[in-house]
Amino acid sequence: MRRGVIVAFAMAAALTLSACSSSTEEAAVEETTKVGTIVDVAVATDGFATLVAALTAADLVETLSGEGPFTVFAPTDAAFAALPAGVLDALLLPENKATLVKILTYHVVSGMVMAADVTDGDVPTVEGQTVKLSTMGGVTVNGANVVIADVMASNGVIHAIDAVILPPDVDVTPFVTK
Repeated sequence: MRRGVIVAFAMAAALTLSACSSSTEEAAVEETTKVGTIVDVAVATDGFATLVAALTAADLVETLSGEGPFTVFAPTDAAFAALPAGVLDALLLPENKATLVKILTYHVVSGMVMAADVTDGDVPTVEGQTVKLSTMGGVTVNGANVVIADVMASNGVIHAIDAVILPPDVDVTPFVTK
């Protein structure tokens, strides 16, 4: 009886140890799965609460939770707070949803671009117009500085930026309160 218990324990230990040894590729996939989508990462990361609220108001949560891959130049809470008075509140209203969608999708590029892979030049956004990327003195997008680079998600990458960038054809001055 005792011998049977020892054999059973040894087999259980062997199975446990073999289950723990996995290839590097499997470990990378498991790690990616744990990270979550761009939206999951934004929800779980301090400094992106305003972005999450804006994505929700614009009905873009499902899109940015999709397959991707996406590169998101994500304005921080401080970047949204730096908008002129009244602009953010106005953009979050249902009647301004189309403008909000246009602004938010202007921050998204198709594909996964790590900060080290950024090259100078114009890049098309999901919104349809281009943003200007630069590597002089650090990575910038339309002059906004990347303050945190390469935040990984299962469906892309986030680069936190210090300003909200606006498409050339979007005028937010009507939203400014005095």
